[in-house]
Amino acid sequence: MTIDSADLLARFLRYVQIDTRSDAHSATTPTTPGQWDLLRLLTAELTALGATEVTLTAHGYVLATIPATVTQPVPVMAWCAHVDTAPNLPGAATPLLHRAYAGQPIVLPDDPSQTLTLENTPLLHTVLGHDLITASGKTLLGADDKAGVATVMNAARHLLLHPEIPHGKIRLCFNPDEEVAAGMAHLDLAQLGAAVAYTLDGESPGEIDLETFNADSAVLEIHGVASHPGWAKGVMVNALRLAARWVAALPAEYSPEHTADRAGFIHPVELSGTAEHATVRLILRDFELAGLAAHRALLEKITAELRTVEPRARFVLTFAEQYRNLRYGLERDPRPADFAGEAYRRAGLTPVAKIIRGGTDGSNLTARGLPTPNLFCGMHEIHSPREWVSLQDMAKAVETLLHLAQVWKERSPR
Repeated sequence: MTIDSADLLARFLRYVQIDTRSDAHSATTPTTPGQWDLLRLLTAELTALGATEVTLTAHGYVLATIPATVTQPVPVMAWCAHVDTAPNLPGAATPLLHRAYAGQPIVLPDDPSQTLTLENTPLLHTVLGHDLITASGKTLLGADDKAGVATVMNAARHLLLHPEIPHGKIRLCFNPDEEVAAGMAHLDLAQLGAAVAYTLDGESPGEIDLETFNADSAVLEIHGVASHPGWAKGVMVNALRLAARWVAALPAEYSPEHTADRAGFIHPVELSGTAEHATVRLILRDFELAGLAAHRALLEKITAELRTVEPRARFVLTFAEQYRNLRYGLERDPRPADFAGEAYRRAGLTPVAKIIRGGTDGSNLTARGLPTPNLFCGMHEIHSPREWVSLQDMAKAVETLLHLAQVWKERSPR
């Protein structure tokens, strides 16, 4: 199967130069205007490719159809990728192409301290001879998830150019705000119209992610008592000091810095405020709902203890659900995972089932009744200026999607 790698590369380089950072503090959807720029570009490109039912929704979802090339009933499949990048670094990358990587150090010119070597980046041993893309050292590359976006677009282009390939109806979905846990919050599943879906948001060739964290957010609001500091004795209740004391009471063994494998964590991500009012924002993660409930209970216990110590302050602790473990939905229907494994084998890859110490848009979709495993698209060292991707790995992800379309057709009853 011949993949048009030149088109794939051109798309990826074009997409990563658009700053699409999401913003957890924004009340709009998408949360940033830069995401609209890429969403509108994808809408225009899909229309030019000849996709049908191309739609850009009011909430920033690009939906489109690759029409079926067979008449037999085949479950409608969706391919999904998110356009936003993580908020922690600038997102308008200056992409650098390193052709036929031979093992030499890759110096990122805007920050040479971020040089990639075979010693500090062992996965580079797996891509010797590949064409690699990095950023320049001061921004994200944006391969998470623009490698997924480019992969889906290239696969769609291939199918539209080759109607002789037998497959059912395929829906495409490009969404905003995955990085702030709101990627599918405003997607209308009836409008998507799929029976099964796949996100392209994974790392290494052959990876299929079948399990994610359960995720909640938590916010603690502390209302102190204001006073002039010169006459504050016995009057002032400093909310910032109480917030710092509350954070210090979180057990270190439950922090991301001290957990791995299947252990969950409690992670304070922001502390802000004044002496009168302070806010602490956290994320809670665990692979089991019971563990997530235990994290909530621990925060409530610490809050109650501090409330007893300082009854003049007012503490308001709230929780919100973010996403749930993929496993719960995929256990009920093994076909999406099984068929993805077959597509990997046809592409010459060995399927490797993985758990994610994080989440995907598929976590939300699966919880809502649309089974959605996560497939690889070649990204590495994400959320970092050292982020990189292999063009050949992205091409293998495209090949996997093309096989996947045919596997679903072949395995569907006539």
